[in-house]
Amino acid sequence: MIDGVFVFGLAVIFLGLLTWAFKTLPKERWQIIASVPLKKEDSGHWTGVNLTFYGVFLASAYLFGVVIFLILLGALGVNLMGVMYLIIASLVFCVPSSWLLAVVVERKKHTFTVGGAVLVGLLTAPAVIVVVRFLADTPNLELMPALAAMCISYSVGEGLGRLACISFGCCYGKPIDQFGTLARRLFSRIGFIFDGHTKKISYESGLDGVKVVPIQAITAILLLASALVSIIFFLNGFFQLAFALSIFFSQAWRVFSETLRADFRGGKKFSAYQRMALAAIIYATFLLVLVPAPQPILVDLVRGLMMLWQPSVILVLESIWLGLFIVTGCSMVTKATLSFHVRRERT
Repeated sequence: MIDGVFVFGLAVIFLGLLTWAFKTLPKERWQIIASVPLKKEDSGHWTGVNLTFYGVFLASAYLFGVVIFLILLGALGVNLMGVMYLIIASLVFCVPSSWLLAVVVERKKHTFTVGGAVLVGLLTAPAVIVVVRFLADTPNLELMPALAAMCISYSVGEGLGRLACISFGCCYGKPIDQFGTLARRLFSRIGFIFDGHTKKISYESGLDGVKVVPIQAITAILLLASALVSIIFFLNGFFQLAFALSIFFSQAWRVFSETLRADFRGGKKFSAYQRMALAAIIYATFLLVLVPAPQPILVDLVRGLMMLWQPSVILVLESIWLGLFIVTGCSMVTKATLSFHVRRERT
């Protein structure tokens, strides 16, 4: 009963959030949340840094993925120390790689890629899990269930992270008029029109005001739906199915979805991110074959949910969100010029 309520509750939250986001976030108003003055110029104005909704949504997506990961591992009976070690190790490997690989592929300093982080995370995950199992003395930390929890959490984080892309106007689709009659008829009803000259779709491709394929929305819907199904498999003890569905579906979709995107993905027709996704699929296949099926494990969702209600966990989660927001939310591609004055109102 509790498992069904949990999955249904997640579905309702996702549906409500996505419905609001798809209607709202392409607008210019939803790129910058605040500007902070840093230096006063000779003109009397201040230069400042912009804090973005991109950072808010990306940090929140990461955090939601971490929460799902914590709940799923807690449901397996993994102790809190083991879960925290895995979370910290995953962030240490994945967050820097999401920046570094994007710089290598796109040759831009201020950008991130989830695709690169996924490949690095998947490659390092088995070793990290084995080391954490030893350090944290968690004999019930089985490799395949932990991998399944990681991939489900990734699908949740990636799906919600697309909202950051809608706000910033990045990872955008091709103009609808470039497609055939059937595709134009479909996308003309659901396409995105981005407003604002500071959105990436504007200054990179000049496509603001043009109806484009809502690839971010489609990705969000598909990945979150696959994550919900994978959670059902996980809670019923079908860890290999949960792992296979979450990783194969997400990476296969990345390979295909790049054909609908218009943003710069490197100089080659078959992008580096598509090759990374194929590599992840191949490596995941080897893991499915080589990693033995775990012994039957009692999955207790209540036990996982109770792990959240601890002061130490709440403080760690808050710190993770704040750190990620500072890294991703301080805009490096936009600039603010501010002025201040006293309001003189009639009494």
